[in-house]
Amino acid sequence: MITSHLIDIIILLLAAVIIVPVSQRAKFGTIPGFLIAGIIVGPFGIGLIDNIDEIRHLSEIGIVLLLFIIGIEIKPSRLWRMRRLVFGLGSLQVIITGLIFAWLSYTLFEMPVRTAILIGPALALSSTAFVLQLLTEQKSLVSEYGRTSISILLLQDLAVVPLLALVPLLVSSELSIGEDIGIALLETVVILGSVILVGRYLLHPTLHRIALSRNPEVFTASAIVIVLGTALITEHIGLSMAMGAFLAGLLISDSSYKHQVLAEIKPFSGLLLGLFFISMGMSLDFHLFLADPLVSLGILFALIAVKIAVLFPLSYLFGVNAKKSFAVSLLLAQSGEFALVLFALAFQAELLSSFAFQHLLLLILLSMLATPLLAYFAQIIKGKPPASVAKTPKAPIIIAGFGRVGHRIGQILTSANQPFIAFDLDANIVERERSTGQHPVFYGDVSNVDVLKAAGVNAADTIVVTLNDPETTRNLVRLIKKRYPDVKIYAGAHNSEECIQLGKIGVAGTVSENLEASIELAKLVLKSRGVFDNNQNDKLNKYRKKYHQEIKKAGKST
Repeated sequence: MITSHLIDIIILLLAAVIIVPVSQRAKFGTIPGFLIAGIIVGPFGIGLIDNIDEIRHLSEIGIVLLLFIIGIEIKPSRLWRMRRLVFGLGSLQVIITGLIFAWLSYTLFEMPVRTAILIGPALALSSTAFVLQLLTEQKSLVSEYGRTSISILLLQDLAVVPLLALVPLLVSSELSIGEDIGIALLETVVILGSVILVGRYLLHPTLHRIALSRNPEVFTASAIVIVLGTALITEHIGLSMAMGAFLAGLLISDSSYKHQVLAEIKPFSGLLLGLFFISMGMSLDFHLFLADPLVSLGILFALIAVKIAVLFPLSYLFGVNAKKSFAVSLLLAQSGEFALVLFALAFQAELLSSFAFQHLLLLILLSMLATPLLAYFAQIIKGKPPASVAKTPKAPIIIAGFGRVGHRIGQILTSANQPFIAFDLDANIVERERSTGQHPVFYGDVSNVDVLKAAGVNAADTIVVTLNDPETTRNLVRLIKKRYPDVKIYAGAHNSEECIQLGKIGVAGTVSENLEASIELAKLVLKSRGVFDNNQNDKLNKYRKKYHQEIKKAGKST
């Protein structure tokens, strides 16, 4: 039995390793790559794996972790800054598009009312992962076109929460449809409020005590327990596990420990989520498309046309010019990963028939495959932004280590109105800074590349390393230069030998603590003897300059 499961896992991993990079290179994206890999190895493809149910049950943890990550990355301050587009444009898009698709499902495809109520808003959602990937490639994240698209996606992500709560309620035969929707919304609000109150007074102190142990394995285990434990509690009170994970993410989103938690969870999330999409592909009977491709393509065209017909005028009404409005509507015209999640849950709850589930899966896959072409036309239509608009704001400076040196650097940057975020593995330092609220300091092991990713290192242009351990400093510099070669790194060192070693591996600048201490002590001595003047100050500056030149020279000669 174990050997059989091991063979299945190896087949799935090989399929992902081969197909996903090909899909990315073809500009189809990661998610369609996983779906296609599942189709190929599944029972409707070459039939290497036919045990779909067990794989699907395991992959459901991937959905749980995905919702947790979305919850932790949704920042209330960000939502408030973009509130007009998020809650105005985003809400109208989901409501209007959802009503149209629900009506079409009920009238044209003769779906039951309860099923149509779920299908409508689920198809109104777009692919957050796919669209963000395309916007990043187009370097359009901070443009008006990008901000409008992201605002709509943020609201769609939030809409998943009541939709997840709606699935088990729609299965119940005791309530009317109107009551189902009202109770789903009310239940979501009540649970959100309750969990946030509990988390404020319980979760942060718990994470603080765990961090004090300085045991990374315990912290990893604790992060997983928080996610899965909250998911299990919400399932027992009648809601979905995914919704519980989302709530756990919201709780940690305001915590000083969120970057480290995110770094611990993301590797598990990526692997299990990929497994979920592969299982969806394995469930898809692609012969449906081959049997009647014109019907499938016609339904796909209708999906895209409805989304464009709703999004284009709405975006225009919210002040986005016509070209950019049309570009936004093209970019968001696909259906996304959350529709897959909702339809999978509905199918398991017998809210969807196998026939309907298969056709909906096919529709989502085809819409994702069409997205690169739609994004290409969107890029042409919106045109290039003016140079003043294309200029992106500077990302915060990242300070690795917030001890005495890091703290002083933070104070200087604050006085110079330069944004920064800092990380330290000392939970007491993090808690002290959190209590004062003066500096944005987070708990995190910066030698873990996933912590740097969570901090937004891909957008940063400057990192300051002020760690006490020379070997840890060198390893961190090597890691950053390897993964993010364009980022400038400045590092502190104890002496000239350490400065030379750091120069060899690519830091933009180093400062020797011994040098600066020596110069300042020399100043005090000269002043005490009454011989310190501008000439002596120039000599000290020349000595400092010569010292650094010798370090650079030593670094180049080896």
